[in-house]
Amino acid sequence: MFKDLVKEGIASGWKHVDASKLQEDQTFETDVVIIGTGSGGGTAAEILTQAGLQVVLIEEGPLKSSEDFKMNEPEAYGTLYQEAASRVTKDKGIKVLQGRSVGGSTTINWTTSFRTPPETLKRWTELGVKGVSEAEMRPWFEQVEQRYHIQDWKVPPNLNNAAIAKGCEKLGLSYGAIRRNVKGCINLGYCGLGCPTNAKQSTLVTSIPEALKRGATLLSQARGERFELKQGRVQALECVAMNAGVRPLNRKVRIVAKHFVLAGGSIGSPAVILRSGEETLNPYGLVGKRTFLHPVSGLLGVMPEPVLGEYGAPQSIYSDHFIDTRLGGQRIGYKLESAPLQPMFLSTVLPGYGKIHTEMMRLRPRVAIIIALMRDGFHPESVGGSVYLNRDNSPGLDYPISPYVWDGLHDSLLNMAEIHFAAGATQVLPLHRDGRFYRNWQEAKSEIANLSMEILKAKVFSAHVMGGCPMGEDPKTSVVNSWGRHHEVENLSIFDGSTFPTCVAANPMESIYGMVTRQATELAKTLKS
Repeated sequence: MFKDLVKEGIASGWKHVDASKLQEDQTFETDVVIIGTGSGGGTAAEILTQAGLQVVLIEEGPLKSSEDFKMNEPEAYGTLYQEAASRVTKDKGIKVLQGRSVGGSTTINWTTSFRTPPETLKRWTELGVKGVSEAEMRPWFEQVEQRYHIQDWKVPPNLNNAAIAKGCEKLGLSYGAIRRNVKGCINLGYCGLGCPTNAKQSTLVTSIPEALKRGATLLSQARGERFELKQGRVQALECVAMNAGVRPLNRKVRIVAKHFVLAGGSIGSPAVILRSGEETLNPYGLVGKRTFLHPVSGLLGVMPEPVLGEYGAPQSIYSDHFIDTRLGGQRIGYKLESAPLQPMFLSTVLPGYGKIHTEMMRLRPRVAIIIALMRDGFHPESVGGSVYLNRDNSPGLDYPISPYVWDGLHDSLLNMAEIHFAAGATQVLPLHRDGRFYRNWQEAKSEIANLSMEILKAKVFSAHVMGGCPMGEDPKTSVVNSWGRHHEVENLSIFDGSTFPTCVAANPMESIYGMVTRQATELAKTLKS
């Protein structure tokens, strides 16, 4: 029997307030309030409480624990994901998967852990960010790898991931093994639904419990709504209680603090500033602009033997061949990975309906998948998207796909098909409305080349949102400085992936851990002094 760390913590005296159950409005006072509990907010909370500061953590979603994680897809998507895993861009063209519970996306991600690639850090340095060279970031990555148990995964890959290695090996393409943030993992494969054994070292079971042990207060099911400013400083944060159906309730919470940290992610953090409506917070109109995804394409291969892609580490093999060979070139690069194939997840990404959908679900035990993550943000045509507010003040993301990105998405389908056939697939199916089963590489090459790459025809999704509040030293081109401090508002910091000037070109969790550890450590010294 596995221990439920959250329930044990609450029994031991953790300060947790479920805002959805409040009977009247509340006011809190603290040293620091942190909006968001994911990789940025959880990391910052632990560091700031270790420095002796009083912290209040705000989370829009519920507090769940290992006993709540039942490996049940409908339940997990409805309670642990933004908009019940149905968040899409403005034109409905890209499905965006993000966490919405204590721990944020670290609770429901697939444990994939990469340091920020050197070429990405080099580009950020060129854009004016200080202190983020590969050498300067190395000790921070080493620190978080120890803290979050990021390590080599020594278990052989499941057949879903092994297909990438086998295909790349045969074609002479480079590939490698993925590191994971796990401890005592029993290789269930249902990481995206919350870890029932607490093996995944998310902030839910690491940094947030440590902060709560040190006296932090956690306010769940509360949305950070807007800042109150006075004389150029944030005076208070206004929050609204949320119900389980993502609807605001008629209860407000006001938090007065000395310092405020936004860590709500690249859609949530810009939204708080936009809702605040204060020119001081956004003097150059940069907030929410140049928000980047890793737009993702996918292609399925049907193997001769059972694959059972829902079991085993979701991601353990990758290939950067199509990044490394395109650096500085005119075509977008992309990272190849796999994805878990739980039945409901697969059924929602399949193209079409009726016969082809039914046939693929019948073949599901033998299906493997390769996905391609586009390296957006490194080219003049890589302008990303924009965060906006809906009529009800909830945030949305407008993300037009440029011809430059479409070219990469199209090209990736061809390369993934060739890799699948090299790995032994008997047929492949691109995630495209006009795609069909192709039974050999020549047939796939000919027909995929003629697929029309358009919104709602090609299936595009993403689980990584970055940018929107970029860091740098020039207030006219960045929202915060290189340490995450707002250029105009002295007592406001932003500690999450929204400060990244481009996409990471790798799964961003460890990048956020490393950057925020660096930034929060500096903030703790400043506030204590």
